[in-house]
Amino acid sequence: MRIICWFIFLMFGTCFSQNTTDYAFNFSSHKTSEAGIHLTSTLPYNAAIGYGFDFGTAYKTSFVKQGLLASGPIYFSVNLPEGTYKVTLILSGKNTETTVKAESKRLFIPRLKIDSHKRITTSFVVNVFNSKIAPGYDVALKDRELGKLDWDHKLTLEFLGNSILESLKIEQVNGMKTLFLAGDSTVTNQDVEPWASWGQFITAYLDDNIAVSNQASSGASLASFRGSRIDKVLSGLKPGDFVIIEFGHNDEKIKGEGNGAWGLYTEIMTDFIKRIKEKEATPILISPTQRRAFDGKNLKPTHGDFPDAMRKVAENEDVTLIDLTQISTQMYEAWGPQLSRKAFVQYAANIFPGQIQDLEDNTHFSNFGANEIALAVANAIRNSDSELKNYIASETPNYNPSQPNSAGSYTIPFSSRFQIEKPDGN
Repeated sequence: MRIICWFIFLMFGTCFSQNTTDYAFNFSSHKTSEAGIHLTSTLPYNAAIGYGFDFGTAYKTSFVKQGLLASGPIYFSVNLPEGTYKVTLILSGKNTETTVKAESKRLFIPRLKIDSHKRITTSFVVNVFNSKIAPGYDVALKDRELGKLDWDHKLTLEFLGNSILESLKIEQVNGMKTLFLAGDSTVTNQDVEPWASWGQFITAYLDDNIAVSNQASSGASLASFRGSRIDKVLSGLKPGDFVIIEFGHNDEKIKGEGNGAWGLYTEIMTDFIKRIKEKEATPILISPTQRRAFDGKNLKPTHGDFPDAMRKVAENEDVTLIDLTQISTQMYEAWGPQLSRKAFVQYAANIFPGQIQDLEDNTHFSNFGANEIALAVANAIRNSDSELKNYIASETPNYNPSQPNSAGSYTIPFSSRFQIEKPDGN
């Protein structure tokens, strides 16, 4: 610690003794008496130091009297152990706007506007996790997950906009309620653009009294989630927590005797519910989102008996059900065959770096579509009998799936990391 502290003092003129989970960064170029790390240099992320500007974005930063300015999207990472953290930002500027995402593009602050010369203090809570379950036992991550920000040993914040970042404080919070998400590619935090899921937008519609631990995985089925995946969820589960379970897209592909909706799917779902209740936590079932598959003006059902099987399990086990199959059907049919394209990853060639062909995906969401589904889920929870409804943010707008927002009306700045290859699963 002394060597690192001396290095920081030589580089930036400030160092202070703190524990390993709480950090305070001041980005102002003028001297301050406030305790914390006075960071006024474009320090690239360094694991030995424990923080810095990540993904080669340090060159986009500059420092003024008030704080940090960025010429484009920047990432700032801090080494942290698993846990829930309160992140507090002080922003300033005139006629500026900032969006803040965390980890694998989890949305927390969407397009916060500062209309006049003033300082705004804003905060959110974020859950940090990694693949460790117990000594010698880790989540069996896929190759494509090894580089995901969700599964590493640091907290990464992404700043998009032109407001001045004056300070950043990170404080560990113990005992906070947690909402765990278990699901597939329509739920997981999609790490790169232009792919998105409702699970990484729901964070913007919950209050600061609950954290979200989204451990869904692209290509996952209930069968593949059994084992280390569900064990990871259960290892962090506390009495009073919640677990949302949404599967179906990939379960349909498991063939063979006993492997249908009324067999393996029902069996594993029932087992998950039992194990969650044993932890004195609350399971919530969400039926799978529809695919964009039209037959004229009407949507074709593509999930077979799986939604009905989930409805039956919810009834048998006395568990809250959010019927997202029905809700998404209403949404897509309200938009119609053409406008509904805006809700999915459908882009002409050459929109994104290295994209030489059109993108035509009818399963995975655009940012607009993911946000619409998140709004629908938030409102369905708010209108349910689940205690989770008490954590929906008061400013969350009402949502009618039969009258969804205009296709493409919601925009959020793209993150700077892209990948043309589609997520696992369909």
